[in-house]
Amino acid sequence: MRPNFEPPAGAERPISRRGFLGGLGAGAVALGGGRLLDAGGTRSSLEVSATPSSSGAGAGTARRPRRGGTLNAALTGGSSGDTLDAQSGVNNVDFARILQLYNPLVAYDADVRPTFELAEEITPNAKATEWTVRLRKGVSFHDGKPLTGEDVIYSLQRIVKGNLPGAAMLPTLDLAGVAQLDTYSVKLPFSSPYASLVEALAGYSYYLNIVPVGYDPKHPIGTGPFEYKSFTPGVQSVFVRNPHYWEAGLPYLDEVVISDYSDASSQLDALESGAADVVNLLSADVVAAVESSGAKVVISEAGGFTPFTMRVDRPPFDDVRVRQAFRLIANRPQMNEEVFEGHGVQANDLFSIYDPEYDHAIPQREQDIERAKSLLKAACHEHLVVELVTADIAQGTTEVAQVLAQNASKAGVKVNINQTTVTTFYGADYLKWTFAQDYWYYSAYLPQVGQATLPSSPFNETHFDNPRYNALYKEAVSTLDVAKQTDIVHEMQLIDWNEGGYIIPYFPPVIDGHLSRVEGVVANKTGLSLNKYGFKSMWLS
Repeated sequence: MRPNFEPPAGAERPISRRGFLGGLGAGAVALGGGRLLDAGGTRSSLEVSATPSSSGAGAGTARRPRRGGTLNAALTGGSSGDTLDAQSGVNNVDFARILQLYNPLVAYDADVRPTFELAEEITPNAKATEWTVRLRKGVSFHDGKPLTGEDVIYSLQRIVKGNLPGAAMLPTLDLAGVAQLDTYSVKLPFSSPYASLVEALAGYSYYLNIVPVGYDPKHPIGTGPFEYKSFTPGVQSVFVRNPHYWEAGLPYLDEVVISDYSDASSQLDALESGAADVVNLLSADVVAAVESSGAKVVISEAGGFTPFTMRVDRPPFDDVRVRQAFRLIANRPQMNEEVFEGHGVQANDLFSIYDPEYDHAIPQREQDIERAKSLLKAACHEHLVVELVTADIAQGTTEVAQVLAQNASKAGVKVNINQTTVTTFYGADYLKWTFAQDYWYYSAYLPQVGQATLPSSPFNETHFDNPRYNALYKEAVSTLDVAKQTDIVHEMQLIDWNEGGYIIPYFPPVIDGHLSRVEGVVANKTGLSLNKYGFKSMWLS
């Protein structure tokens, strides 16, 4: 189901990369006030949403929202290592909590377009080597303290100095030169042009939340729609309505209770009994059961991905021929049909399907067992045995592991599946597995590269390190000309396709369930469930 997104009445369209970079190349100097202005002050066709797309009363429905009540969310993907840290989430349930408590400067809307949140304007100089962030006025933290530029500076320092995941989105930030211009404005200087800043801030916004000076994650205070009440890692967290939230009229609920569940079976039992109002990351084979119980299903055609990860620095995957063989082993249509009943979108071992710079001209890789056998023979791995580490980290991961093992047997490869717990998977050996899986939300291409496929990336699970690719990335993020940047990105994607450590057979649908009394649940392309865990826009009828 493709989301049918339209901005709320009176809102303007969000930022697009192609229009934005094209405007910069033409000498644009202002991004804000709802629009991009060119150097002469003429209005560009590019427009920007001044408020998040989900904030309209009754998003996705014509019914009038009702205030009050407690929403119980039964979510999978958590672990005993769960956190409330605004800038250090790891698993699905971490992000579900983080999105209740905090806000970033910029985030994706339901149609994966950058949209302002705490920022109301982000302005580059002519070369995009310095950006000015102007904040919304009238925003306060849960303790009543007003949001100011000082908090933005503190948040960025915490991320960069602490080498937290969001630091990868600010690789050339001159931290010493960051300065508060006035109460609500901050200067961000970069050592080289950073044309993709807004996109990077949006793509990994859940790592770039703004926190107050002196922030303590054990006593979490943010600007989000709900305030902290209680938290037991791996078990449950409770949040109460923020009565002073900056998005007018939101949230509708008085309380949100997020509980960690181990699997879809227990989620369905909770939904059927009424113990849960919403559940996340369902597999396609339970859709009929959910609907027959009287509950509802929302299927999002999302751009997140659940790759098989091959470490390119360890045998046997240090031989590119083995990596290519495994990609040829995968029967992509079979995986999509058996695991998602065809609701997913076939992929081509490349991420960021919705990015305008995604290269659709690269030939679709198909299963080719004979070619895979030939490559394995040339690599002296004709009778290869490998261990695949998996867990219930996302929809369909354990099921598709079984399909890959079946596919591999046809090429003479034995895949031994090691199914572990989510806690173990994301434990001490996370990012060290030789052959495993993972789960990523959608991001545009260059921000995703910054997070995953550079030697400096915080989550380089394949340990990919290609000198040409690394150099191209630096060139791409510094390039203001959109056509030139697209050419660079296409060369990078060809390297991904030929030499990378990911097998990306499909983009999985996000299938969520909810009781019929829950309103405001809509589809979202980001790969985050339940409209980016948008409990602020949900209500109980």
